[in-house]
Amino acid sequence: MDELTAAGILDPQLRASYEECKRLNSLHGKTYYLATLLLPKAKRPFVHALYGFARYADEIVDDLASTLSAQAKQDQLAIWGKYVLQSLESGKSDDHVAKALIDTVQRFAIPHQHFDAFLKSMAMDLHVTEYQTYEELMTYVYGSAAVIGLEMVPILGALSEEAYEPAKTLGIAFQLANFIRDVGEDLDRGRIYLPLSELNAHGVDRTMLEERKLTPEIITALKEQIERVRSLKAQADPGIIHLDPTSRPCIQAASDLYCGIVDEVEKIGYDIFNKRATTSLTRRLRVATFAYGKAIRARHRLP
Repeated sequence: MDELTAAGILDPQLRASYEECKRLNSLHGKTYYLATLLLPKAKRPFVHALYGFARYADEIVDDLASTLSAQAKQDQLAIWGKYVLQSLESGKSDDHVAKALIDTVQRFAIPHQHFDAFLKSMAMDLHVTEYQTYEELMTYVYGSAAVIGLEMVPILGALSEEAYEPAKTLGIAFQLANFIRDVGEDLDRGRIYLPLSELNAHGVDRTMLEERKLTPEIITALKEQIERVRSLKAQADPGIIHLDPTSRPCIQAASDLYCGIVDEVEKIGYDIFNKRATTSLTRRLRVATFAYGKAIRARHRLP
């Protein structure tokens, strides 16, 4: 049985929307997509729907090939975002991505404010280029990442309310790991997502980053950011037990692989300007194989 049928998604137009979301996930979120395969088939389409929405919005903002001005992108995001939020309220949508999202939100009673917060953070990317403090950065990260963890919990299956805070924390850890890896790419977009006050404490300023030369000061600054990711992961991982057993292997694998990005930054000697830190295929397969065994046992309720 295919994933959509297993999830009870039979309407042809709705299936097409879910397929588009899955395509976006498999194309742009390879590690995330790999982890999703560890879920039971009946849960996967709904995760794809959340990813599809987030990715589509992100593409409006960050498509470097686009010739649109920042204002034009802001207008496009505002129009599409307003339509999606209105669709959430009405429960109907003809949009090729939003149709699956609306269906998912209705099935799992996901709070609409999470999507409003996400869209607000995406809009910030079009006019905010740096953050002075970690607290200021968290305003952005809450909408861009924490709410995604909160959206996921109803789909994954919460055994108690204690599942939500760790999910939020893990979403933040994923985002911060990406910020560390993507310093160079973000500079291409004119943005810095590492708190400037924390960089300054190590003798690093925006000008130094824009020179794209690895210095001892930058290395020590990155080490501090890496330790925060590991600390957040350590806080969040014990909370995975509050999810349905069939979902735990997926989230543990995602945690290990996403937060593992910082391990790869260390392996390239912190040279984030000239090399891209990527999780090796060997590590992905090792983590996925171990998690797959746990997923099968959970589904069959084996000890």
